[in-house]
Amino acid sequence: MFNKSNIIGFLFFIVLLVACNRLPYQSTNRFYKKQTKDLVKQIQLEPSLQIVNNLTASDQWVGTTNFDLRKPNFVIIHHTAQNSCDQTLRTFTLERTKVSAHYVICKDGTIHHMLNDYMRAWHGGLAKWGNNTDINSSSIGIEIDNNGFEPFETAQINSLILLLDKLKTQYKIPADNFIGHGDIAPKRKVDPNIHFPWNQLAQNGYGVWYTPDTTKVLPDGLSIPLALSIVGYDIADTTAAILAFKRHFRQDSTLEMSLEDKSVLYQLIQRKVTGK
Repeated sequence: MFNKSNIIGFLFFIVLLVACNRLPYQSTNRFYKKQTKDLVKQIQLEPSLQIVNNLTASDQWVGTTNFDLRKPNFVIIHHTAQNSCDQTLRTFTLERTKVSAHYVICKDGTIHHMLNDYMRAWHGGLAKWGNNTDINSSSIGIEIDNNGFEPFETAQINSLILLLDKLKTQYKIPADNFIGHGDIAPKRKVDPNIHFPWNQLAQNGYGVWYTPDTTKVLPDGLSIPLALSIVGYDIADTTAAILAFKRHFRQDSTLEMSLEDKSVLYQLIQRKVTGK
């Protein structure tokens, strides 16, 4: 039979178990707060120039009065390639994974804001868009709960559009700068893959699209690789760049460039050059 001390111990265990289930990320949240405090301390340090290579530095610090925080200028959209929102949240709270994102959107439309927008998330990896080779430092990463081979839920896309409206307005992000992970890392990534509704996003002002018109063709002398590079794609691997372009703008994963594909590419270049 249970004695009084056993019953008290058992009840304490139940209370502890319930508390842990209610706050599964309590320890990682504490880590987040500590990390942000450490970063604040670094920012508050007076700038100092280490004297190396015969640099001549003033012995008096003069702090400028004109500055603010760096702001994001790109939004990079990912699919999680995992099986649940909880799995992704766990991945982003394990130090050993070395990956993160600012936002995670679950299938039911719930948005998890995991990192302050002004901080640098580790979501883009080795990537390039145009001349930008450090995407993480200038972007917000959004992960959408999807394994990469299934349609996206309506609730997810509705939440995403509302979030993009907030980000575009708050940071004045250009419409052209809403792109996918597969666009910036075509040799490594395919997300958010061919099921993602880029057209719907573009109609709302997030990303660019085109009008079907095969009379608009690439001019003679403008090769497909050069055209892709003008749009922004890294053409170190031409095959990967073509596939990335087709996944995004044609919802297709074949390599052949049809007349329609070339027309789309030409329209993207026109927008890049003219801004229209």
